[in-house]
Amino acid sequence: MQVLFINFAITFFKAALPVMLVIAVIALISNLIQVGFVFSLEPLMPQFSRINPLSGFQRLFSKRSLVELLKSIIKIVIVSYFVYRFILKTSGEVPKLIGAELADSLNTAVSFTLDLVFQISAVMIVLAAIDFLYQTWEHKESLKMSKQEVKEEYRQMEGNPQIKGKIKERQRAFAMQRMMQEVPKADVVITNPTHFAIALKYDQSMAAPIVVAKGQDFIAQRIKDVAKENKVTIIENKPLARSLYSAVDIGSSVPPELYQAVAEVLAYVYRLKKRLS
Repeated sequence: MQVLFINFAITFFKAALPVMLVIAVIALISNLIQVGFVFSLEPLMPQFSRINPLSGFQRLFSKRSLVELLKSIIKIVIVSYFVYRFILKTSGEVPKLIGAELADSLNTAVSFTLDLVFQISAVMIVLAAIDFLYQTWEHKESLKMSKQEVKEEYRQMEGNPQIKGKIKERQRAFAMQRMMQEVPKADVVITNPTHFAIALKYDQSMAAPIVVAKGQDFIAQRIKDVAKENKVTIIENKPLARSLYSAVDIGSSVPPELYQAVAEVLAYVYRLKKRLS
Protein backbone atom coordinates (compact mmCIF):
# COMPACT_ATOMS: atom_id res chain seq x y z
CA MET A 1 0.00 0.00 0.00
CA GLN A 2 2.78 2.40 0.92
CA VAL A 3 4.57 1.65 -2.33
CA LEU A 4 1.39 2.35 -4.30
CA PHE A 5 0.91 5.72 -2.61
CA ILE A 6 4.56 6.62 -3.28
CA ASN A 7 4.14 5.63 -6.91
CA PHE A 8 0.94 7.65 -7.05
CA ALA A 9 2.69 10.72 -5.60
CA ILE A 10 5.57 10.40 -8.07
CA THR A 11 3.19 9.94 -10.98
CA PHE A 12 1.07 12.91 -9.89
CA PHE A 13 4.17 15.06 -9.39
CA LYS A 14 5.53 14.18 -12.83
CA ALA A 15 2.17 14.93 -14.41
CA ALA A 16 1.52 18.14 -12.48
CA LEU A 17 5.05 19.58 -12.69
CA PRO A 18 4.81 20.68 -16.36
CA VAL A 19 1.44 22.29 -15.70
CA MET A 20 2.75 24.15 -12.64
CA LEU A 21 5.82 25.30 -14.56
CA VAL A 22 3.63 26.55 -17.41
CA ILE A 23 1.45 28.46 -14.94
CA ALA A 24 4.52 29.95 -13.24
CA VAL A 25 6.04 31.00 -16.58
CA ILE A 26 2.75 32.54 -17.74
CA ALA A 27 2.43 34.48 -14.47
CA LEU A 28 6.03 35.72 -14.77
CA ILE A 29 5.58 36.77 -18.41
CA SER A 30 2.30 38.54 -17.62
CA ASN A 31 3.99 40.53 -14.85
CA LEU A 32 6.92 41.47 -17.12
CA ILE A 33 4.56 42.60 -19.86
CA GLN A 34 2.57 44.78 -17.47
CA VAL A 35 5.33 46.48 -15.43
CA GLY A 36 8.63 45.29 -16.95
CA PHE A 37 11.66 44.10 -15.02
CA VAL A 38 12.05 46.12 -11.83
CA PHE A 39 14.73 45.54 -9.21
CA SER A 40 14.25 47.69 -6.14
CA LEU A 41 14.99 47.41 -2.43
CA GLU A 42 12.49 50.13 -1.62
CA PRO A 43 9.70 47.68 -0.62
CA LEU A 44 12.06 46.28 2.05
CA MET A 45 12.53 49.70 3.67
CA PRO A 46 10.37 50.30 6.76
CA GLN A 47 7.50 52.69 6.22
CA PHE A 48 5.78 53.87 9.38
CA SER A 49 2.84 55.19 7.36
CA ARG A 50 1.80 51.57 6.78
CA ILE A 51 1.05 51.10 10.47
CA ASN A 52 -1.03 54.27 10.59
CA PRO A 53 -4.66 53.12 11.22
CA LEU A 54 -6.10 56.04 9.25
CA SER A 55 -3.88 55.39 6.22
CA GLY A 56 -4.68 51.70 6.42
CA PHE A 57 -8.40 52.44 6.56
CA GLN A 58 -8.12 54.70 3.51
CA ARG A 59 -6.20 52.05 1.58
CA LEU A 60 -8.69 49.39 2.61
CA PHE A 61 -11.69 51.32 1.30
CA SER A 62 -10.01 53.04 -1.62
CA LYS A 63 -11.34 52.71 -5.16
CA ARG A 64 -8.42 50.51 -6.18
CA SER A 65 -8.95 48.14 -3.22
CA LEU A 66 -12.65 47.80 -4.00
CA VAL A 67 -11.87 47.06 -7.65
CA GLU A 68 -9.31 44.40 -6.66
CA LEU A 69 -11.84 42.88 -4.25
CA LEU A 70 -14.46 42.75 -7.00
CA LYS A 71 -11.96 41.14 -9.39
CA SER A 72 -11.05 38.50 -6.79
CA ILE A 73 -14.70 37.70 -6.15
CA ILE A 74 -15.34 37.33 -9.90
CA LYS A 75 -12.32 35.01 -10.26
CA ILE A 76 -13.46 32.87 -7.31
CA VAL A 77 -16.99 32.61 -8.71
CA ILE A 78 -15.78 31.63 -12.19
CA VAL A 79 -13.27 29.08 -10.93
CA SER A 80 -15.87 27.66 -8.51
CA TYR A 81 -18.29 27.30 -11.40
CA PHE A 82 -15.80 25.26 -13.43
CA VAL A 83 -14.94 23.10 -10.41
CA TYR A 84 -18.64 22.49 -9.75
CA ARG A 85 -19.23 21.63 -13.40
CA PHE A 86 -16.25 19.23 -13.32
CA ILE A 87 -17.59 17.53 -10.19
CA LEU A 88 -21.00 17.04 -11.81
CA LYS A 89 -19.32 15.65 -14.92
CA THR A 90 -17.11 13.14 -13.07
CA SER A 91 -19.49 12.23 -10.23
CA GLY A 92 -20.86 9.33 -12.26
CA GLU A 93 -17.37 7.86 -12.71
CA VAL A 94 -16.37 7.92 -9.03
CA PRO A 95 -18.51 4.91 -7.92
CA LYS A 96 -16.88 2.81 -10.62
CA LEU A 97 -13.49 3.32 -8.96
CA ILE A 98 -14.60 1.40 -5.85
CA GLY A 99 -14.50 -1.94 -7.55
CA ALA A 100 -11.50 -1.19 -9.76
CA GLU A 101 -7.91 -2.07 -9.12
CA LEU A 102 -5.97 0.37 -6.95
CA ALA A 103 -3.52 1.23 -9.73
CA ASP A 104 -6.39 1.88 -12.16
CA SER A 105 -8.16 4.01 -9.55
CA LEU A 106 -5.03 6.06 -8.97
CA ASN A 107 -4.48 6.56 -12.70
CA THR A 108 -8.10 7.63 -13.15
CA ALA A 109 -7.79 10.04 -10.20
CA VAL A 110 -4.62 11.52 -11.71
CA SER A 111 -6.39 11.89 -15.07
CA PHE A 112 -9.34 13.65 -13.40
CA THR A 113 -6.98 15.92 -11.47
CA LEU A 114 -4.98 16.88 -14.55
CA ASP A 115 -8.17 17.53 -16.49
CA LEU A 116 -9.34 19.88 -13.73
CA VAL A 117 -5.93 21.58 -13.58
CA PHE A 118 -5.92 22.17 -17.32
CA GLN A 119 -9.43 23.60 -17.25
CA ILE A 120 -8.62 25.93 -14.35
CA SER A 121 -5.34 26.93 -16.04
CA ALA A 122 -7.17 27.83 -19.24
CA VAL A 123 -9.70 29.87 -17.26
CA MET A 124 -6.95 31.67 -15.35
CA ILE A 125 -5.12 32.49 -18.60
CA VAL A 126 -8.28 34.06 -20.02
CA LEU A 127 -8.87 35.98 -16.78
CA ALA A 128 -5.24 37.14 -16.79
CA ALA A 129 -5.63 38.45 -20.35
CA ILE A 130 -8.80 40.32 -19.39
CA ASP A 131 -7.09 41.69 -16.29
CA PHE A 132 -4.12 42.79 -18.41
CA LEU A 133 -6.42 44.72 -20.75
CA TYR A 134 -8.13 46.33 -17.76
CA GLN A 135 -4.80 47.25 -16.12
CA THR A 136 -3.61 48.81 -19.39
CA TRP A 137 -6.81 50.85 -19.70
CA GLU A 138 -6.65 51.90 -16.04
CA HIS A 139 -3.01 52.97 -16.44
CA LYS A 140 -3.84 55.11 -19.47
CA GLU A 141 -6.76 56.67 -17.60
CA SER A 142 -4.54 57.45 -14.61
CA LEU A 143 -2.11 59.28 -16.91
CA LYS A 144 -4.84 61.62 -18.12
CA MET A 145 -4.86 65.00 -16.42
CA SER A 146 -7.87 66.55 -14.76
CA LYS A 147 -9.08 70.03 -15.73
CA GLN A 148 -7.32 71.52 -12.71
CA GLU A 149 -4.05 69.79 -13.64
CA VAL A 150 -4.37 71.11 -17.21
CA LYS A 151 -4.86 74.62 -15.85
CA GLU A 152 -1.85 74.27 -13.57
CA GLU A 153 0.33 72.99 -16.42
CA TYR A 154 -0.81 75.84 -18.67
CA ARG A 155 -0.07 78.30 -15.88
CA GLN A 156 3.42 76.86 -15.44
CA MET A 157 4.11 76.92 -19.18
CA GLU A 158 2.63 80.32 -19.94
CA GLY A 159 3.30 81.92 -16.58
CA ASN A 160 0.99 83.25 -13.91
CA PRO A 161 -1.48 85.74 -15.51
CA GLN A 162 -1.07 88.14 -12.58
CA ILE A 163 2.71 88.10 -12.87
CA LYS A 164 2.50 88.51 -16.64
CA GLY A 165 0.12 91.44 -16.14
CA LYS A 166 2.55 93.11 -13.74
CA ILE A 167 5.44 92.55 -16.17
CA LYS A 168 3.47 94.14 -19.01
CA GLU A 169 2.49 97.02 -16.75
CA ARG A 170 6.15 97.65 -15.88
CA GLN A 171 7.09 97.41 -19.55
CA ARG A 172 4.46 100.00 -20.43
CA ALA A 173 5.67 102.25 -17.63
CA PHE A 174 9.27 101.92 -18.78
CA ALA A 175 8.27 102.64 -22.40
CA MET A 176 6.29 105.66 -21.22
CA GLN A 177 9.23 106.98 -19.22
CA ARG A 178 11.62 106.49 -22.13
CA MET A 179 9.18 108.22 -24.50
CA MET A 180 8.81 111.17 -22.15
CA GLN A 181 12.59 111.53 -22.05
CA GLU A 182 12.51 112.14 -25.81
CA VAL A 183 9.93 114.95 -25.64
CA PRO A 184 12.44 117.66 -24.55
CA LYS A 185 14.53 116.81 -27.63
CA ALA A 186 11.57 117.39 -30.00
CA ASP A 187 11.26 120.44 -32.25
CA VAL A 188 7.49 120.69 -32.03
CA VAL A 189 4.45 119.03 -30.46
CA ILE A 190 1.38 118.93 -32.66
CA THR A 191 -1.94 118.64 -30.77
CA ASN A 192 -5.61 118.04 -31.45
CA PRO A 193 -5.63 120.07 -29.03
CA THR A 194 -7.01 117.87 -26.20
CA HIS A 195 -7.18 114.27 -27.45
CA PHE A 196 -3.89 113.78 -29.33
CA ALA A 197 -0.30 114.96 -28.99
CA ILE A 198 2.57 114.04 -31.33
CA ALA A 199 6.18 115.16 -30.76
CA LEU A 200 8.34 115.56 -33.90
CA LYS A 201 12.09 115.87 -34.25
CA TYR A 202 14.08 116.78 -37.34
CA ASP A 203 17.65 117.64 -38.26
CA GLN A 204 19.59 117.73 -41.51
CA SER A 205 20.97 114.19 -41.02
CA MET A 206 17.44 112.74 -41.22
CA ALA A 207 15.66 111.86 -44.44
CA ALA A 208 12.36 112.94 -42.88
CA PRO A 209 11.07 114.09 -39.46
CA ILE A 210 10.47 111.28 -36.98
CA VAL A 211 7.86 110.84 -34.27
CA VAL A 212 9.64 110.62 -30.91
CA ALA A 213 6.46 110.52 -28.79
CA LYS A 214 2.73 110.31 -29.21
CA GLY A 215 -0.26 109.76 -26.99
CA GLN A 216 -3.96 110.08 -26.48
CA ASP A 217 -5.97 111.75 -23.70
CA PHE A 218 -3.98 111.42 -20.44
CA ILE A 219 -0.70 110.60 -22.21
CA ALA A 220 -1.28 113.50 -24.62
CA GLN A 221 -1.65 115.84 -21.67
CA ARG A 222 1.58 114.50 -20.13
CA ILE A 223 3.43 115.13 -23.42
CA LYS A 224 2.16 118.71 -23.52
CA ASP A 225 3.14 119.27 -19.88
CA VAL A 226 6.67 118.00 -20.49
CA ALA A 227 6.89 120.12 -23.65
CA LYS A 228 5.87 123.25 -21.74
CA GLU A 229 8.38 122.54 -19.00
CA ASN A 230 11.17 122.26 -21.59
CA LYS A 231 9.92 125.14 -23.79
CA VAL A 232 9.11 122.95 -26.78
CA THR A 233 6.77 124.69 -29.23
CA ILE A 234 3.21 123.35 -29.19
CA ILE A 235 1.15 123.77 -32.38
CA GLU A 236 -2.56 123.02 -32.69
CA ASN A 237 -3.43 121.29 -35.96
CA LYS A 238 -6.34 118.87 -35.64
CA PRO A 239 -6.20 117.12 -39.07
CA LEU A 240 -2.43 116.72 -38.97
CA ALA A 241 -2.47 115.49 -35.37
CA ARG A 242 -5.05 112.81 -36.18
CA SER A 243 -3.19 111.71 -39.31
CA LEU A 244 0.17 111.45 -37.57
CA TYR A 245 -1.29 109.58 -34.60
CA SER A 246 -2.98 106.92 -36.76
CA ALA A 247 -0.33 106.57 -39.48
CA VAL A 248 3.07 106.83 -37.75
CA ASP A 249 4.54 104.70 -34.95
CA ILE A 250 6.96 106.02 -32.36
CA GLY A 251 10.47 106.10 -33.79
CA SER A 252 9.21 106.02 -37.40
CA SER A 253 9.56 108.69 -40.07
CA VAL A 254 6.72 110.82 -41.35
CA PRO A 255 5.23 109.31 -44.57
CA PRO A 256 5.64 111.22 -47.86
CA GLU A 257 1.96 112.17 -48.04
CA LEU A 258 2.38 114.25 -44.86
CA TYR A 259 5.67 115.92 -45.86
CA GLN A 260 4.01 119.14 -47.00
CA ALA A 261 1.90 119.63 -43.87
CA VAL A 262 4.76 118.78 -41.52
CA ALA A 263 7.20 121.01 -43.46
CA GLU A 264 4.86 123.98 -43.08
CA VAL A 265 4.63 123.39 -39.31
CA LEU A 266 8.40 123.05 -38.93
CA ALA A 267 9.01 126.16 -41.06
CA TYR A 268 6.65 128.12 -38.83
CA VAL A 269 8.44 126.79 -35.70
CA TYR A 270 11.88 127.71 -37.07
CA ARG A 271 10.68 131.23 -37.98
CA LEU A 272 9.18 131.59 -34.52
CA LYS A 273 12.41 130.51 -32.82
CA LYS A 274 14.45 132.84 -35.04
CA ARG A 275 12.19 135.74 -34.21
CA LEU A 276 12.38 135.04 -30.46
CA SER A 277 16.15 134.70 -30.55
